[in-house]
Amino acid sequence: MADLFEPDTPRAEPPGRPLADRLRPTTLALVVGQEHLTGPDGALTRMIRSGSLGSMIFWGPPGTGKTTVARLLAGETGLAFEQISAIFSGVADLKKVFETARMRRAGGRQTLLFVDEIHRFNRAQQDSFLPVMEDGTVILVGATTENPSFELNAALLSRARVLTFRSLEPESIGALLERAEAEEGRPLPLDDEARAVLIRMADGDGRASLTLAEEAWRAAGEDEVFDAEGLQRIVQRRAPIYDKSQDGHYNLISALHKAVRGSDPDAALYYLARMFDAGEDPLYLGRRMVRMASEDIGMADPQALVIANAAKDAYDYLGSPEGELALAQACVYLATAPKSNALYTAFKSAMRTAKEHGSLAPPKHILNAPTKLMKSEGYGTGYRYDHDEPDAFSGQDYFPEALGRQKFYDPPDRGFEREVRKRLDYWAKLRKERGD
Repeated sequence: MADLFEPDTPRAEPPGRPLADRLRPTTLALVVGQEHLTGPDGALTRMIRSGSLGSMIFWGPPGTGKTTVARLLAGETGLAFEQISAIFSGVADLKKVFETARMRRAGGRQTLLFVDEIHRFNRAQQDSFLPVMEDGTVILVGATTENPSFELNAALLSRARVLTFRSLEPESIGALLERAEAEEGRPLPLDDEARAVLIRMADGDGRASLTLAEEAWRAAGEDEVFDAEGLQRIVQRRAPIYDKSQDGHYNLISALHKAVRGSDPDAALYYLARMFDAGEDPLYLGRRMVRMASEDIGMADPQALVIANAAKDAYDYLGSPEGELALAQACVYLATAPKSNALYTAFKSAMRTAKEHGSLAPPKHILNAPTKLMKSEGYGTGYRYDHDEPDAFSGQDYFPEALGRQKFYDPPDRGFEREVRKRLDYWAKLRKERGD
């Protein structure tokens, strides 16, 4: 009788390696989409040619080859390769890795330490890398999808070079799919349109493109070829790369704001739609448009602030998806409204002056004098009530005497309607020239 824990039938072989792992490049020359780093004159190629590597931070979206390139660097320079993830590692793990690297270095071999998601280490943990970087115990290669300027210590950044990995272009994704077909020995079960849709779904992520390709192969019956609709049905839709608290968020809201400021309603609507599609909180977008109304339009069209507030309230009242149309309406209104930053710059100047000059007392003639003592001190003496003056204007000086007369606000020219029309005509002409 067989042991209960040792079945008679032999154990099945473990499942095959994922396609993305099987296609992992074996040399830097095979890495696609990062020619500025791995091409003949790329930054990494030059480092290898010089025979000297320094610590680096790889910054870029998922699926662009950061881990693969780190492994290849170690292999092509003869360094020992160690990999840890900031998600699963703590101080104790770091100490073990550092000690192993010290022992290895004593034996004459240096270590390339690859730290995935390095931005997830806290400040103290990041500081622990500094001594081993400085004494040459390790060459640190950290990978992050977040902006290193915001997420990493200045001391760490000063000791490492930041190299930017780019999202893969459609041509690069297409080259990966061709390699996948060669590896599998069969074409993808997709027509031309579906193939183009798969490339768009990958959204610049090489690993995602290969995962989607595997799903298409698994789902296809014998001699079955999917069209675009069929592909979307079997693989569903991959969410856009967008972290609502990090770079994707800030890049798109910046693009939306600048499109509004630049009086381009089409681009503004596009970025608004991108953020809706990515799951951004519509009320956040409403609040930002309220800010745009004051910062970029101001007194050129005071109604813009009313419209933006009304759109925010309409979304709050209706919810999604009905309320999103109100935000789109406000977006177009702001983009086509006359622009003036006169109020914005005046407010900044006034704030700067207030901070620089401290607590200056207002002139006594505009101060109330509720007591006899204050009257005897001259409070309110000489004040002229503007409504009793010709044209309801007295022309008094309201600034502190020690400060003198200041000029902050320069009213905008009201001839903006012509400028708005000129800008809209320009965008229409540009579209016509491009054949859009």
